[in-house]
Amino acid sequence: MARKPGRSTGRPRAGLNDETVVVVGLGRFGGALALELVNLGHSVMAIDVNPKTVQAYANRLPHVVAADTTDIETLRQLGVGDAHRAVIAIGTDIEASIMTTSLLVDLDLPDIWAKAISRDHGTILSRVGAHHVVLPEHEMGERVAHLLSGRMLDYVEVDTDYAMVKTTPPQELVGVPLSASRIRARYGVTIVSVKKETDGPDATYTHTTADTTLMYGDHILVVGTIHDLERFVDAD
Repeated sequence: MARKPGRSTGRPRAGLNDETVVVVGLGRFGGALALELVNLGHSVMAIDVNPKTVQAYANRLPHVVAADTTDIETLRQLGVGDAHRAVIAIGTDIEASIMTTSLLVDLDLPDIWAKAISRDHGTILSRVGAHHVVLPEHEMGERVAHLLSGRMLDYVEVDTDYAMVKTTPPQELVGVPLSASRIRARYGVTIVSVKKETDGPDATYTHTTADTTLMYGDHILVVGTIHDLERFVDAD
């Protein structure tokens, strides 16, 4: 993606403040993110270097601008430095991604998220000052791989080598109070919540207690290291 001069076109900023989330890049990831943030009630300023892309979102996002975010004067004119959070969702232009991240650091934004397309790209983004780096394709691939194995119904990695999974109880836990199951001693995991099948379609997740007894068909949320969780979901 070619860079453009440091002028911006599109709707002027309106009410940009420290509650506004700035989303840079309106590809599939950035566009979906910006729309969902608006749906959740957040104030969003969306920026993309391509005027045609901006035009496509003009009637879907309240504040969307065509601008070159690798130019710090453009960012200042847009008031980006007044925001508290920003997401750099630029896709294939790695140079623009890194430069934009660096400039947002220079503007002292306290919460910068950046999308990376590879681990090396992510390492550079972290080094120039991004507070959070996400690798959507990589993370989705890992998630699907875990879901394809064992009894996992959902999988969320919350930290390096630590995750939460949704699954069903193995046979050895059915009909046994958690206090008697020795689940943590045997597998190193903790069952934190359960949705009881007997509660029907309106069932919701509730915290587990020592007296909780699991049954076939229950859904449980389990936390632990990835290795321990895999051992647990493979048990039967």
